Amino acid sequence: MATPLAQPEGQSGQVDAGSSALPRRSFRKLLAAGLIGSSIEWYDFFLYGTAAALVFPHVFFPHSSPLMGTLLAFSTFWAGFVARPIGGVLAGHFGDKYGRKPVVVTCLALMGAATFLIGCLPSASAAGALAPTLLVILRFIQGLATGGQWGGIVLLLTESASPKRRGFAGTFGQTSVPVAVIISNLIFVAASGLMPNDAFLSWGWRIPFLFSIVMFSVVLYIQTKVEDTPEFRELQREAAQSEKAVVRAPLAQVVRSKWGTILLGCGLLSATNSLFYVSISGLLSYGTASLGLARNPLLAVVLGSSVAMLVIIPWSGHISDKVGRRPLILIGGLGVAVWAFPYFGLVDTASLPLIFVAVVVGFVFQCLTYGPIASFLGELFAPGIRYSGASLAYQLSAIIVSGGTPFLMTALIAETGSTVPVAVYIMLMGLITFASAWFLPETNPAEIRDQPDVIPGTQLYR
Repeated sequence: MATPLAQPEGQSGQVDAGSSALPRRSFRKLLAAGLIGSSIEWYDFFLYGTAAALVFPHVFFPHSSPLMGTLLAFSTFWAGFVARPIGGVLAGHFGDKYGRKPVVVTCLALMGAATFLIGCLPSASAAGALAPTLLVILRFIQGLATGGQWGGIVLLLTESASPKRRGFAGTFGQTSVPVAVIISNLIFVAASGLMPNDAFLSWGWRIPFLFSIVMFSVVLYIQTKVEDTPEFRELQREAAQSEKAVVRAPLAQVVRSKWGTILLGCGLLSATNSLFYVSISGLLSYGTASLGLARNPLLAVVLGSSVAMLVIIPWSGHISDKVGRRPLILIGGLGVAVWAFPYFGLVDTASLPLIFVAVVVGFVFQCLTYGPIASFLGELFAPGIRYSGASLAYQLSAIIVSGGTPFLMTALIAETGSTVPVAVYIMLMGLITFASAWFLPETNPAEIRDQPDVIPGTQLYR
């Protein structure tokens, strides 16, 4: 039997001795459930961004100027990101105390209900100020759900994998992002292409939101078929013997003991979050309003370029299991910084093929960062405070960077008439990611990578 590796002082390590990976068949089912459930969750969240760029200014702010209507729609879009850290804090607290699975189930159900109800909202023409007010409330609920589900999904995946495969396992939660972008854009293009524009703005836009009702079948499957992670079950077993096994106030403890790690973890996401939301939301608004491009071809560009992410994200997670997490994140952050000005130079040509090149190359650099982050963030924290720490770092970036980026892009271009300030902003975000990864420790060091692989279902050693 292999000898457990000692945990380096000051690091949380990969896996606690005594935990077990899931049997191979059960783990594959978990990967599939995580990918599907997270994809539908992100579909619901991203669908709002597409609608905010193309539909909501007309439906909920019809009496505003085109620019003001877009800014108001993006401000409601931002409300979801304001809520995400709150959702992450609440989910982290309960997920570290009571388990990953019940929190994930709650968040998925909440997201499905909120998105379905957005599709049922009256327009401002019918209900006046009540309509955008209800829209903001439901968007806030979406944010709470998204803030909670990310940490739960990736921990269900990574804590159930062997130490040498956690980077790849975590990407099944991350790959759900491009899957969601593709599905939401396909449904949006289909709904808008099958009816006149007036009909689409009147009622057709509701169809993609009502489609989220399928979320509840995923919720039922996870609730009845998926167990909590081996690591958390080990904490529960220890709790039966010692009251100190499960942390009573995980949020307070992680903020008190790991606040620097939380801030650097937040910085890790700056490059990927800023460029991603420019590409899937800000670009749609800028392309249609300022460059005079048609809506559906531009949506097709975003959809097609998202296919590259389906390949790069799992690949980057797999490579991070071989060479470590930090090298890929460093390359991705620096790549985003270097590509910022060429990106907008290509976009400003108003040529759809060149815009496609800009977005695809940007997505490649972004994915080199985004793929390993699921395992990297979790590995930075000990199991008893992991949900709280990883969720807080991830969702702080959401409110600081993600939600404000489309709004900031629209406002900067309107004020200056140029995309140069936006390119400067993206470059700075890339450099912040590079610097954050530089100062964080490698969580998948050579002594773990060089150990023999562990077959799921057997004892794990580190």
